[in-house]
Amino acid sequence: MLIEKPLKILFNDSLVNSRLQPLLISNYMKPFFTISLFLISLQFVGAQTPKLDSLNRLISQAPTDTARINLINKKAALLTDINLDSAISLSQKNISDAKRIKYKQGEATARLRLAHCFNFKGNYTAVKENLKLAESLYGSLKDSAYLLKVYNAYGTMYGMQSKYDSAITFFEKGIAIAERNGYKANLGNTYLNVGIAYDMLSNRPQALRFQQKALTLAESENNLRDQAFCLVNMANLYKGMDDLKGAEQRYHKALKLARQEGVKSIELYSYTNLASIYTGQHANQKAYEFAMKAAILGKEMGDDGIQASSLSLGATNLAEQKKFTEAEKLNKQAMAIADASQQPLNIHQTYSTMGTILKMQGKYAEAIPYYEKSFAVLKDADIYDSQTGEIYAELSACYEKTGNYNKALATYKTAAAITDSVRGKENIRKATELTMNYEFDKKQQAVEAEQQKQNAIAKARQLALLAGLALTLLLAGVSFYAYRTKKKANTLLESQKLQLQNQKNQLEQQKEQLQKTLTELRQTQRQLVQAEKMATMGKLTKGIVDRILNPLNYINNFALAAKELLNELVTVTQKYQTNYSQNDLEDLEDSGAMLNQNLEKINEHGSSTARILQDMQKLLKERSSDMAVVEINSFLEHKINDSLKIALKSNASSLPINLDFSLAPQPLEVNLLPHEFTQVLVSLIDNSCYSLMEKSRRATGFAAKIDVQTQQIDDHVQIQVRDNGRGIPAKELSQLFSPFFTTKPTAKGTGLGLFMSRDVVEHLQGQMTIDSVEGEYTVVTILLPLTTADSLV
Repeated sequence: MLIEKPLKILFNDSLVNSRLQPLLISNYMKPFFTISLFLISLQFVGAQTPKLDSLNRLISQAPTDTARINLINKKAALLTDINLDSAISLSQKNISDAKRIKYKQGEATARLRLAHCFNFKGNYTAVKENLKLAESLYGSLKDSAYLLKVYNAYGTMYGMQSKYDSAITFFEKGIAIAERNGYKANLGNTYLNVGIAYDMLSNRPQALRFQQKALTLAESENNLRDQAFCLVNMANLYKGMDDLKGAEQRYHKALKLARQEGVKSIELYSYTNLASIYTGQHANQKAYEFAMKAAILGKEMGDDGIQASSLSLGATNLAEQKKFTEAEKLNKQAMAIADASQQPLNIHQTYSTMGTILKMQGKYAEAIPYYEKSFAVLKDADIYDSQTGEIYAELSACYEKTGNYNKALATYKTAAAITDSVRGKENIRKATELTMNYEFDKKQQAVEAEQQKQNAIAKARQLALLAGLALTLLLAGVSFYAYRTKKKANTLLESQKLQLQNQKNQLEQQKEQLQKTLTELRQTQRQLVQAEKMATMGKLTKGIVDRILNPLNYINNFALAAKELLNELVTVTQKYQTNYSQNDLEDLEDSGAMLNQNLEKINEHGSSTARILQDMQKLLKERSSDMAVVEINSFLEHKINDSLKIALKSNASSLPINLDFSLAPQPLEVNLLPHEFTQVLVSLIDNSCYSLMEKSRRATGFAAKIDVQTQQIDDHVQIQVRDNGRGIPAKELSQLFSPFFTTKPTAKGTGLGLFMSRDVVEHLQGQMTIDSVEGEYTVVTILLPLTTADSLV
């Protein structure tokens, strides 16, 4: 079963955005990217309906134009969580009114609000235009608090476009301003924003660190709304670490606070995340119902992105229930809405979901265009996530099923590289360690708070005791009573101190146990890595032993046979000397001939063993490090002529071979390792010569020919070496690049030539393929990048 990452809420005070899609888990479905809520640092007021009524009354009674504009900005902030179109219309009118009375601060705040609303609509040109104007207006006011809002808004814009590196840059600028000037309210929002951006880049330790800071600030200020945002994002991290129970509890708590505070945005994303969890638990009907709740609420709020992603999630759960017709219909609605929203990751989700639904039905060719479009929209996004790897793996499977093996292999390599990078055990271990340390610190703070409380009580009791002692000068009885009171208080205090000390000791023991567990986990990780290395080495060693053992057995067997024949020769010779006969002479001649044949076999297989070892030495030998710029046409013409002479000589062949060059008219320069690439050409020509000689033995009047062709294709040069020899059987084509696999007899080939050749070509950032028809031809195609200014740096 695939493991998903949770939905995220990227934080910017009152504003909510669906930039990424909800997650899906299934045996058939890939996990998707997370949904994000960005919270912009504008002022927000709680439950919407009562507060809207209150604001409307205040607006009608505003004593000044500036006061009225400020109140309308607050109303627009409330409308953002209810209806985006209403918020846009109100903000545009407020901008006009602010410009009319030249109220820069009011206009700048309204432009920030308008920029945020356009973020939801995917109109990033309008976003940038309003942010630049707001930045200019705030700059003229020389107020760093408002500049923090601008940086946070820029970070939100880039985050909503999935450009998380750029988002982090602006958020961290905002953090520097907030920490330097002590802006606590805005600091908590920015902490949460940058934490979510780090989480989207799979940097969980950094994400958890900043989100813990944000939650601590929200709790200290008793800000329930901000706590709800923090809880949703903390739940995402727990979900990402497969603590689904902890994640589900936090989503429900956030949902409760959202309803209490009247924040529909948090309610919306809590529905979506819970639907994602139930999808992962294969509670498909329950997940479908939650997804549709989110879709309905997203439509009410005018949030096209979350509506599209929720419909897509619903389609996924229908597909899991084998309701494919309904699933396709629902997902087509999601695709249409996502296209209109112009939000890349929503488009990515809906199209990749359609591909997966088709793949589940075995419609691989129909699925491929949807997968390809889903990746095309992500070309500018800073996404490097395990979910991307899962979808690449699905696309690879479709390529394989439709016979496009080159694309299948390339796509699968991309999927494997992403999976290895993102699912690193060290990243998870650090996040787990940080979580445990955070929980320990929280308990320690509780103990210290209790200690301070008890110390304050003891101090108050001591002051009361001192007052009683002063009265003992007048009343001896009161003095005696005060003495006993002090003794009891001290006894109680010592007992409480002892209890607190015992609690501290228990916490220290728990911390030591956790540290011990982490140490054992690190040791286990190192052992697993070492075991994997040894397994790989064992496979390689087995291949070497198996490959060398066969020719050595031949050598040994023929050596024993030669020894026996030699004994027979000695016996016959002795007999010949004493009693000559014609039969004895014939026996002597036959034994000599057999001994000669056996010695030839010994030499043949010994030479085969030597070639294998020599090729292994080449394989293990470190490559030269100096690249050279080579004009490929002249290089091929010279090296292939030399390679043909070497091949004919090594095969002791006088077969006439027509070598024909068809080279591109223009010079084509590439970066090469000249020595290694020469060995590639020698290997290819040797294979062609062997194939041509084999065919000439079977066909009369055969005209052997090798054609060499070059041509420029975009920014690459294509090299083709074609012979009209015996060809290669179709069943052997897929094994040609496997180490130690050869189509030649044992004495002729080692099975390492093509393996090493492709390794050299790929090192040069190129590709190597072979096409052949048995009995007709074989063509080897090499694609190398042309030299550019960048490649020479």
